Amino acid sequence: MAGPGAPCDPCVPAAVWKSHIVRQLRHRDRTQKALFLELVPAYNHLLEKAELLAKFSEKLKSQPKDVISTPHEDWREKVSVTDPDQVSSPASLRVKWQQEKKGLQLVCDEMAYQVVKKSSALETLQSQLEERQDRLEALQACVVQLQEARAQQSRQLEKRQAENTAQKEAYETLLQQAAHQEAALRRLQEEARDLLEQLVQRKARAAAERNLRNERRERANQARVSQELKKAAKRTVSISEIPNTLEDGTKEETVALAPAAMPEFLESETCEKWKRPFSFKKRRGHSVGGAPEQRYQSIPVCVSAQIPSQAQDVLDAHLSEVNAVCFGPNSSLLATGGADRLIHLWNVVGGRLETNQTLEGAGGSITSVDFDPSGSQVLAATYNQAAQLWKVGETQSKETLSGHKDKVTAAKFKLTRHQAVTGSRDRTVKEWDLGRAYCSRTINVLSYCNDVVCGDHIIISGHNDQKIRFWDSRGPHCIQVIPVQGRVTSLHLSHDQLHLLSCSRDNTLKVIDLRISNIRQVFRADGFKCSSDWTKAVFSPDRSYALAGSSNGELYIWDVNTGKLETSLQGPHCTAVNAVAWCFSGNHVVSVDQGRKVVLWH
Repeated sequence: MAGPGAPCDPCVPAAVWKSHIVRQLRHRDRTQKALFLELVPAYNHLLEKAELLAKFSEKLKSQPKDVISTPHEDWREKVSVTDPDQVSSPASLRVKWQQEKKGLQLVCDEMAYQVVKKSSALETLQSQLEERQDRLEALQACVVQLQEARAQQSRQLEKRQAENTAQKEAYETLLQQAAHQEAALRRLQEEARDLLEQLVQRKARAAAERNLRNERRERANQARVSQELKKAAKRTVSISEIPNTLEDGTKEETVALAPAAMPEFLESETCEKWKRPFSFKKRRGHSVGGAPEQRYQSIPVCVSAQIPSQAQDVLDAHLSEVNAVCFGPNSSLLATGGADRLIHLWNVVGGRLETNQTLEGAGGSITSVDFDPSGSQVLAATYNQAAQLWKVGETQSKETLSGHKDKVTAAKFKLTRHQAVTGSRDRTVKEWDLGRAYCSRTINVLSYCNDVVCGDHIIISGHNDQKIRFWDSRGPHCIQVIPVQGRVTSLHLSHDQLHLLSCSRDNTLKVIDLRISNIRQVFRADGFKCSSDWTKAVFSPDRSYALAGSSNGELYIWDVNTGKLETSLQGPHCTAVNAVAWCFSGNHVVSVDQGRKVVLWH
């Protein structure tokens, strides 16, 4: 029979349970036997003393009778006379022994009671001890199980440590390989940069040599033409000659003067050709019947732009992310567009932005805004596969240019009146006649188009396949492709149409010299990161600086002439800057971010 503390775990085997009961019984026998080995001899000793006292008392009872029946009365009288205490001593001894017997009996009873009491207390303690022993054995069994579990966990830990060590070694090996590859990549990038610079320098030298040869050839032609003109001027014609002779003389003069007139035309054309810089202006013959195209008046641009240094005004302009910003031609009107499908027009007054009006009716998120050169219309690209046209002063959309099959990412006015260009993620660029609101031409551009800019009869598009493509309005084919590293996010054409600024996802800005059709400069800076596929970068109006916003909320300005970072502006932007704009007067800069903010810098 097991005690109350016996193990009752069903997982414990029966043999262990039986051995536990046997150990408990043996332990109880040893404990009780050790306690009673002391009490039993004492009790037996008391019983022996009680028996001796009983025998002694019986002997005392029988002794007085024997004394009375003896014949020696003289001696008894003598003893009684001489010592009366000795005569009464048997009785007193009997009383005394009886008292002692009672006392011993009381002591025996008390000791028996104490024995019973101690026995019950001993049993109680014994039961408590058994319970504690059972609990101790159960705990010991748990300790054994825990030790086994600990040993198993230790083995697993050692195994995991070995795996971690192996993985750490593999990770360190990968880090070393990555470091080597990064170093090799940096070397290759430096070599590519050096090769690119050498190529640009060679092309520049080749262009300079070609220009020098052309100038020498033109000078030789001019000298020859001057000599022919001098010879022709020395010839004289007689008026008094007969008509036939006059006719012959006239013919001779005409024949003599005709060669002089043709070189003069060639001279003027050649001089004009090499005096003006290379541009994308339309070169056509002067047709008598051709109607001249209506063009906007040129926008006045400042001679020297001012670098902004501080934020003058900060507004939470939209309900969500702001994607686009653009200054009007008078530099006092500003347009911002965002993901809330609204375009806000602002007046720049005294270093503050004051609300002008809100243009409504856009069918999707605004990705691009642009003013026409007259400042009377606003064109916006939206995510509802269309571009929309507003007239300044009217809140509702005037025209919707639909026809794309995917999101429209860019919409820009051309320099000729009533014409615009849109780019889309459906891999097309469309030219629009705004007077009749229809698509006049569709160009398949082979890749997602993220931005477009328009020159004189030329369209430049930046794409997701890391290429910039040039399209002539007079021909159906691409006339040039310039590859860049990283997806192109924005394009900006300088006012003189000689330089193109591109921003790409490799966190660089590139200045492309359109006269030699090659990359002239690459701008990068520590901390500058292009945050999205629609991050915009712009030239200053005088093309002295390049401006872009970063994912850390800072604005970076590079000097185009030196190629170095001029400054970086830290201000109220707490999220990535999506777009920037520099007014035509060169006094103000505006930046917009993903946190609904519009910031005016001065």
